[in-house]
Amino acid sequence: MEFVSRYVSHQPDANGMVDYSNEEHRIWQVLYERQMKIIPDRACDEFIQGLKSLGLSADKIPQLPEVSSRLKALTGWEVAPVAALISAREFFQLLAERRFPAATFIRCEEELNYVQEPDIFHEIFGHCPMLTDPVYADFVCNYARKVLSLDEDQWPLLQRLFWFTVEFGLIKTPQGLRAYGGGILSSISETPYSVESDAAMRVLFDPVVAFRMPYRIDILQPVYFVIDNYQMLYNFVEADIIAFIERARELGEYPPIFPVDKNNPSVHILAC
Repeated sequence: MEFVSRYVSHQPDANGMVDYSNEEHRIWQVLYERQMKIIPDRACDEFIQGLKSLGLSADKIPQLPEVSSRLKALTGWEVAPVAALISAREFFQLLAERRFPAATFIRCEEELNYVQEPDIFHEIFGHCPMLTDPVYADFVCNYARKVLSLDEDQWPLLQRLFWFTVEFGLIKTPQGLRAYGGGILSSISETPYSVESDAAMRVLFDPVVAFRMPYRIDILQPVYFVIDNYQMLYNFVEADIIAFIERARELGEYPPIFPVDKNNPSVHILAC
């Protein structure tokens, strides 16, 4: 069954601004305030500092040109408005140009706790703070360029590794385990679960293991990959990624460690 979006992105005006409704601003405020209550001691320092550097607040949905201006001054990144769903090629092309794609819609009240497609809260609050860190920002850009340089039949595995790092990555710190992935830090349930739950499996980042690990997009993740530092990610991009991919394909896919929904196969991501 092919996934069909229920949302439509707002069309920015000539200055890149969007006229959001009071209800949309209210949804942002609810999401922002409750995340701010739970991220201390769970989010990495770079994320916390990034929130401050971007000047995000609960008052209103930030306008993309304002976020872009602050990001560009720090790491050369900008935010690009996109439709609710875009192709993998368009996604990685934007990242390779240091432009982070962000749909301009915000989830509805009924999907406050989980929305299957990334909305503006997920993109701006969850991802953009980390793009203020130079090493991490370079990793995301260089990874996208590496993806684009490889044949598209390799992309499913490369998207999988993106999921386990940029979306759901954890990092060791002197203060303990912390989250840096945007899918974690924009989620009311995933934030505490990822760093504290005994039900979750946490393994040291290994690209071959990550390439072999299927995942499901609509549940709390059963597996998280932990890095020692962001340079570890940057170094991976500079390594022989094809060798890692070939080894993963040789060893084969791990069996799913999550319930398989036969009625909704689009939520399962298999690649090997």
